[in-house]
Amino acid sequence: MDFQGQAAIVTGGASGLGAATAAALARRGAKVAVFDLNGDAAMAHARTFGGQGFACDVRRADSLDAAMAAARAAHGTARILVNCAGIAPPGRAVGRDGPLALDKFEAVIGVNLIGTFNAIRLAAADMQKLEPLTDGERGVIINTASIAAFEGQIGQVAYAASKAGVVGMTLPLAREFAQSGIRVMTIAPGIFATPMLRGLSEEVQRALAADVPFPKRLGTAEDYAALALHIIDSPMLNGEVIRIDGALRMAPK
Repeated sequence: MDFQGQAAIVTGGASGLGAATAAALARRGAKVAVFDLNGDAAMAHARTFGGQGFACDVRRADSLDAAMAAARAAHGTARILVNCAGIAPPGRAVGRDGPLALDKFEAVIGVNLIGTFNAIRLAAADMQKLEPLTDGERGVIINTASIAAFEGQIGQVAYAASKAGVVGMTLPLAREFAQSGIRVMTIAPGIFATPMLRGLSEEVQRALAADVPFPKRLGTAEDYAALALHIIDSPMLNGEVIRIDGALRMAPK
C-alpha cells in the first residue's frame, strides 16, 4: 500500500511502540490520528508530525466510536489501524495476599483484548465501505500481542491470557475480512525498551538484554515501527503472527 495521503489510526499512540509507529507512518506520508487514554499526550505527540490526537478509552464502545468519528472527520476513513494500547500489571493467580482480585484480571483483558477487538470491529466496518485500491486492498489492521502469549511467565497470567486472545483472533479475522480486501496481522514483541520496562533498574534491564540470543539488546520502539511499516508494504502478509524477539524464549520466571 502506498502510504501517501492514507488515513491511519494508532491506538496507544502517545508513548512507546505506538508513538514510534505513529511518527513512522507520518514520515511515510500518512495522515495519522493518535488515540490514547491520555488525550493531552496524544495531542502533544501528534503535533510533532502534523497529525491529530484524540482522548480515547479503547474499552468503551462510546469513547472509541467518538474518537473514530473525529478522526474520520479530520482525515477521512482510515485504511490503516495499528493497535498498540495495552497494560501489563503483574500478578499471580494466588499470591501472598490470596487470590488475584478479579477486577485486576478483568482490567487487563479489557484493555488488551476487548480494546483491540473494539478498535478492529469499528475500523473494519469503515474500511469495508472504501473503494478498493488497484490491487483490491481496502485496509490493513495490525495488532500487538507478545511472546508472553506463547511463553507466559509466572505472574503474567492476565497479560499472557489477553495476548493469547489477540493471537487467537488473528486468523479468523483475516479469513472473515479477506472478501473485503482487508488484511489482519499481529506482531508479538519480546522484551522491548518501552516506558513500562524503563521503570526497572538499569541492572535489571541489562540482565534482561543479556538473555536475548541476538542481537543482545532490548528491542526498541523503532524496531516495532519498522516491522509494522513492512507489513503494510507487503500484501502477501496476512493472517499471521510475527515474533520480533531476537530468538528469545521466556523462562518460567
